[in-house]
Amino acid sequence: MILTPPYKNLVAQAHNGSGKTTCFVLGMLSRVDPNRRIPQAICICPTRELAQQNKSVLMRMSKFTGITCASAISPALKDYMPISKMAPVTDQVVIGTSGTLIKWITNKKLATRDIKILVFDEADHMLAEENFMSDSTRIMRDIQSSAGDCQLLLFSATFNEKVKDFITKVIKEGNQIFVKKEDLTLDKVKQYKVRVPDEIAKIEVIRDKIFEFGQKVGQVIIFVRTKISTKNLHNALTKEDYVCSSIQGSLDHAEREKVIQEFKDGYTKVLISTDLLARGFDQSQVNLVINYDMPIKYNSRDEPDYEVYLHRIGRAGRFGQKGNVVNKIWQEF
Repeated sequence: MILTPPYKNLVAQAHNGSGKTTCFVLGMLSRVDPNRRIPQAICICPTRELAQQNKSVLMRMSKFTGITCASAISPALKDYMPISKMAPVTDQVVIGTSGTLIKWITNKKLATRDIKILVFDEADHMLAEENFMSDSTRIMRDIQSSAGDCQLLLFSATFNEKVKDFITKVIKEGNQIFVKKEDLTLDKVKQYKVRVPDEIAKIEVIRDKIFEFGQKVGQVIIFVRTKISTKNLHNALTKEDYVCSSIQGSLDHAEREKVIQEFKDGYTKVLISTDLLARGFDQSQVNLVINYDMPIKYNSRDEPDYEVYLHRIGRAGRFGQKGNVVNKIWQEF
């Protein structure tokens, strides 16, 4: 469907941890000519962490091909360079966030006339959030106007009806694969609900009950709703002599990369995160996810965000492995 002509557009929905990244990376590699030192494939991601992870997968899969890949992400402060001094991109594949890609294209550092394939990873998020949507559609139109017949691949574990309607209007020809809502939950991920009377009790339950279990199953990700909650929970657990790390969007890029790498290398077993890592983050040793705060829709006080919930729990039970999810509830969800 992706690898052989005719190269049709594709909108694909699949369970978390089912191999979507491998699928679209193969699609990009199959369309690239390694002998041409020009951009031929672009992948747009919602976060720099996911962009870096996707690049890592691509570099492993293309190890003996001679294909190179550029990361279109905002640099850490120590690596900052004015875009005017940046050399034009000659890598065949570019993976990055929409904001940085727009800057590169606008400043004529990223040529789009030879792009053969454009991938949207976590496409529902890229086309649902207003800022992401405007950047994404702008990149799409720029490539379609300069490159002409460019194949579009949109991948995600969830697609709401609003995004489906938009996709139908924008992508008139192509294949579509959707999963019924009732079939989206991962069969091998057990989900538990723990009722607690207040915020203090949440920490006590984690400390006295869940961590003991978590140490037996592997690594743990604890999802919270806000940056402040990330800091407060981290401080509360470290005071109890638990070794854990935390990540949220306001951290310096270099610090975020350090936290991610230490977790991937197994130096830390517990990672506290906002929804920064809810989508696409892949660490096979994570077998327990704790929803310290249940996800709520943006600009809403109490409307549950079921799609974010599915993405969060998808961090456990990757590629058919068994996983566990504990939901801490002190208000009715």
